[in-house]
Amino acid sequence: MIRVRFAPSPTGYLHIGGGRTALFNWLYARPKGGKFVLRIEDTDVARSKQEYVDEILQSLEWLGFNWDEIFYQSQRVQLYREYADKLLKAGLAYTEKLPDKPGEAIIFKVTPQKIKVKDLIRGEIEFDSETIKDQVLIKSDGSATYNFACVVDDATMNISHVIRGDDHISNTPKQVLFYQALGFEVPNFAHLPLILGMEGGRLSKRTGATAISDYRRMGYLAEALVNYLLLLSWSPGENREIIDISEAVKLFDITNVNKTAATFNLDKLNWINNQYLKKEDAEKLTDIVVPQLIEKGYINKDSFDRSYITLLVNLFKERMQTLNDFSDWADFFFVKEVTIDPKAQEKHLSKDYSKEFRLFINRLDALSQFDVASIEDCFRKLVAELGIEAKVLIHPVRVALTGKTVGPGLFDVVYYLGRDRVKQRLGRFIKKE
Repeated sequence: MIRVRFAPSPTGYLHIGGGRTALFNWLYARPKGGKFVLRIEDTDVARSKQEYVDEILQSLEWLGFNWDEIFYQSQRVQLYREYADKLLKAGLAYTEKLPDKPGEAIIFKVTPQKIKVKDLIRGEIEFDSETIKDQVLIKSDGSATYNFACVVDDATMNISHVIRGDDHISNTPKQVLFYQALGFEVPNFAHLPLILGMEGGRLSKRTGATAISDYRRMGYLAEALVNYLLLLSWSPGENREIIDISEAVKLFDITNVNKTAATFNLDKLNWINNQYLKKEDAEKLTDIVVPQLIEKGYINKDSFDRSYITLLVNLFKERMQTLNDFSDWADFFFVKEVTIDPKAQEKHLSKDYSKEFRLFINRLDALSQFDVASIEDCFRKLVAELGIEAKVLIHPVRVALTGKTVGPGLFDVVYYLGRDRVKQRLGRFIKKE
């Protein structure tokens, strides 16, 4: 049976690179009826924190990468010692008292040999063990080293395929030596290429190395982020960029992953997220934006009109790149006093529109049926009577009502604001006769 593992260290949050590694492991196992094992590598007591464990688990659940089994290395310390003792008894390791250290370290003897590893992505890779010094298995404080614990875990968990980032390639020959010495079967390896920033260097916070939980808070949909992670070093073919995870499960082949580094492109992620927002049910999006609106003080958590918010979400979702855009762009629907952008005011409200605004208010008051079509009809009749182009009045009215120069259609804005609020906001710019 195929068994893969994702082994994050809870010394930090789950980032884009880790998210992709988890995805590719999950994708490799699922269509083959395999198992996806989650192993929390928490032996670094000083740096490991429960908050990081919680964030990793929550992020994986949010992305939809359900695991079949979970292990914690901190609960397996005795196991590592037992296997190190086996190597000691076999004469394949020795103990050494290190200066200024409390106990003895157990060190593996590296013998000269050529090590060949068949990588599912990169083909055969050859290493010379003469370049590898003797390896510490158990440190003087009794804790296992990363490479040794990793081998014991992968072997005893029956991991058949180790799919991880190519920054681990240098660890592979050391681990192969341990597998051989312990009589374990060497698993298949696949090393994923690095993810670089747009400028070519390693990902930084400025170029996308942000925690998965941060992308969630920034208003990205899990399905969209997973779709984007898929495209980092793999393609479904036919120049497709939007692919559902259920279809990807059927198409994914680890041997088709690119060898070259992937480039993280925030603009592409934003575009993909927009595609998913467009087709997502507005009710589901409302569930996500309501807490944002409460946090910003736009609505009262105990009393708000959910159906009204859903209508507004529908109004904006075609344009939004992230759901955070909603609370930024739709704020004028929730605040009592609109803040006018100074540049917008200078450009579109420097002239006195008292006459035009007053006439528009009168026309709205006269409407027996207050709907988008009726609002547009009365507006267009007004500008025709005034002998001006529609845009001459549309921009000033929009800025007066919303404080912005862009947004949904003006007649939708008027309808969802309602007669009273439209009259109040336009009235601010009408001079008293």
